This record gives sequence, structure tokens and C-alpha cells, in this order.
Amino acid sequence: MIRTVILLGLLLAAQLGAHPVHAQPVGGFDAQVAASVYTAALSFMAPRIVDPEPVSRLTQWGLQGITALDPRLTVELHDSKLRLVKRGGAVFETAAPKDELIANWVPAAIAITKAAAVASAAVRSAGTVGIVQAFFDELFNHLDPYSRYVPPFEAGEDREERAGRAGIGIELVQRGQVVVVSEVTRDGPAASAGIRPGDTIVAVNGETVRGWDAGAVGVSVAGPEDTSFTLTWRGRDGKPHESAFVRVLVPPETVFGERVGDLLAIRITGFNNTTDTHLAHTLQDSLAGEHPPDGIVLDLRGNRGGLLRQAVTVADTFLPDGLVASTVGRAPESDHVWNSTPGELAEGMPVIVLVDGRTASAAEVLAAALADRGRAVVVGSSTFGKGLVQTIAPLPDGGELFVTWSRIIAPRGWPIQGLGVMPQVCTSLGGGALQQELTALAEGDQSMKAAIIAHRTARAPLPPARVPAIRDVCPAALGRDTDLSVARVLIANPAAYAAALLPPMR
Repeated sequence: MIRTVILLGLLLAAQLGAHPVHAQPVGGFDAQVAASVYTAALSFMAPRIVDPEPVSRLTQWGLQGITALDPRLTVELHDSKLRLVKRGGAVFETAAPKDELIANWVPAAIAITKAAAVASAAVRSAGTVGIVQAFFDELFNHLDPYSRYVPPFEAGEDREERAGRAGIGIELVQRGQVVVVSEVTRDGPAASAGIRPGDTIVAVNGETVRGWDAGAVGVSVAGPEDTSFTLTWRGRDGKPHESAFVRVLVPPETVFGERVGDLLAIRITGFNNTTDTHLAHTLQDSLAGEHPPDGIVLDLRGNRGGLLRQAVTVADTFLPDGLVASTVGRAPESDHVWNSTPGELAEGMPVIVLVDGRTASAAEVLAAALADRGRAVVVGSSTFGKGLVQTIAPLPDGGELFVTWSRIIAPRGWPIQGLGVMPQVCTSLGGGALQQELTALAEGDQSMKAAIIAHRTARAPLPPARVPAIRDVCPAALGRDTDLSVARVLIANPAAYAAALLPPMR
């Protein structure tokens, strides 16, 4: 039975039925546990990894983990035999399977690993968890930088982190001797009770917090889900307030909007399950004001991504119906087309997207969709280039396997992985080059045209040497203050903004 969840891009969890190979613990190595984990992992990986590899090669890569634990040991395939070699001499060998059946390769791997545990104190001291970790570390060294094995304890912590933290939706900071509310999550319990940024915390469950630091107060406010407590705070008007709260899982706030002159600047720090609604509310509140903004700046600098579906929904907020992104892999269920729907907020209003070298994953999907569809001008540097999607498999030992199973493709057909997003206005080449760009745009000339064409016409898989040749036209860099200044210039000059936009997709 396959269960699906969306995470940092798109994450799908599959519950697999493992068929463990029965073996007895040897030298601190529980062969039965390892066999069940390897069987489940290889069964999950083999049909899903983006670039296919035979089970035999995956297994042999994993067995290199023995050498990582003890450099005196190596595993070789010679004369149809798997050999464990120590200092040039074979200490154990077993017949290598002549097929690609997992049911045959796992017992061979376990036999070699058991022999390594007997022959090496370093392998024995690693224990089952360390041996399994080394197996996957070495295996994934040959695949991609995002696939990984997470051992049981860390997997449990990761699951709790993905679920969210139980609390009331506030962030606290220390200001002198008092603890002050710095942020309040929209729609959270604190916001509903009237707590606002700038309020000070007075007491938790009737106990004064005088002398406590912000961390200690935060620990008292957080706790298990569905538990209750009483909070006393003082509003900015100086009046005390008290309310009983029930702790709930509150995703951290990811949308921060403010007026900067005639612009609405919206910083999106990540994508969780409230980002789309909070972005829409921020837009609606600003557009309904007495003086609507002249333009919108979406600041995605430093945004490492999050939920892919949320990035698609945020893009949909600004776009009419059409393609937002697609994912392509080997497994049929990894292929998906993400479309926007009719209707858009801020229709016709200029949009600038700020990016930098840290902008990654779901944030790149949003920037690529708005740029490719001719809805926004991207300003900054080449982005990180994380355009692979992982699926999660729970394993029999309580660990988790993150396996890359598809590529994200932007609306114009180019892969985000490796390339990242090429901005229409590059700010990472220095002030002189930037001024030349802006001058050219004001005259209706896009000096980045050739670089953008080379980028947008690239197709996967790209030769490794081709990627830096494309990206280095606008090198990845940290965001800078001039990014927002460029946004102001473009929005104030409709002709320059129009010259920077990509033509609408047909």
C-alpha cells in the first residue's frame, strides 16, 4: 500500500512489505535486521531512482561502506565471486548472483558483512546501525546529493519536525529584562486571542516570568499537542490580558509583508501548509487598502524551499490558467503536471521576484513559473539549482529512506536541477554591469537575452560541463541591498519592466 505526503518539493511515503533474510547476530552485527532493511530499501529504490542502475551495482556500492569503516578491508567482484579482502588476501568469498534478483543479492551482501564483522574490530564497533548507515552512505555517494538514509532515532525527530511544533503560534525575543512577542502566526491561537507583536509576556500558568529569558518562556509555552495552559501578557497599550490556551501544531510563519514606499514587499521564507493562504491574505489586505501598491516584490532570497504543492498554489495566485511545473521520473506515479487555474490576484500589477544563490527547490519552482509565464521579472543571481524530487520509504528498522525519483521541469521545458533559475536582471556582476543592464532595458534592449535563451532551451540530461557554462553568465551570490533598488527602478519604469519580461507562452 502506498501512502503519499507532500514535503519540500514533493515527498511520497510508501509502506513496503519487506522479506527479511533470516540470519543470526554476529560480532555486534544483527544480520537479520540489516537484511530486512536492505531488502526493503533495494525493492523501493530499484524501480524509482531517476537514472536506472542494476541491483548488483547498487549492492556493490553499498558494500564499499565496509571499507569506509575499516580501510584495511575491501570488497571485490572477481571470477563471479564476491570477495572480502584484507591486506591483499581474501578472508572470505561467496558466489556472486548471476541475476539481478534482490532476493539473491541481499544474502550475498549479508554474508560478506558478517565476515567483515568477524574480521574487523572497527566494523564490529560500528554495530548494526553504523554498518547500515555506511552501506547507504556509500551507495548514495554514487547517485545524487539528496538521496539518503536516516537512522531510526533521527527519523523519529525528523517526523516530529515535519509535523510541526505544538504551541500557540508566537515567536519571542529578549529585550532588556522583558520577553517580547516578535511574531504572531496568522490564524493561530495567539492571534485569535488578540496577542500582537510588541506585547510582553507576564506569566505562564500564573507564575511570573520576571528574570526568565526568551528561551525559557518559549519552552513553557510550547508542549505536547492538546495540552492546556494559561498565559498572561501586557499589550502595547499597557493593559494586562490573560487567556487559557490549548497547544496545537502551528506551522511557523513564512509570509512577511510590508509596504516599502509605493511597493508591497512580501518575504517568503519557506513553503509550509499555510503559505498560500497567508500570501493571499497579505495580498488582499494590501490591495483593499486606500492606496494600493504600484507593484509587488516577492523576496525569495535565502528561501530553501518546502512543500512543492504550496509553491504551485502561490504561483497560481498570480497566474491565469496554464502550466506551472511538471515532474518526470521512471515510476509512473512520479510523473505529475501542475497547472494554475483561471483567475488571479493583482492582475496586471508588475511583479518582481528577488532571488540569490540560496534560493532553492520549491522557491525556484515559484520563480521559474512566474518568469517563464511572463508574469514577473526575476532579479538577482543564479539560484541554487535543486530540482529533484524525493520520495520517502519507511524501513523495517524504524529508519527512513529518501530517494530521488523525479526531475522538476519548468514551464518552458528546462530542468531546474543544476541550472537553477537565470534572472532577467543580474545583480551579481558588479555595479557597472548592473547599470549597463538597466540603461539597456530603459531603451528596450535586454542585454541578458542570449544568456536567457541558452538557459531556457537547455534540456535534461545536460553534460556536466554545460551547466557552469550557462550559470556563470550570472554567478550565484548572496542577495544584496541593490536588489530591492532594482525592483523600484523597474516598477517605476514600465518600458524597462516590459523589456525585461519574457514573452508570454503560447
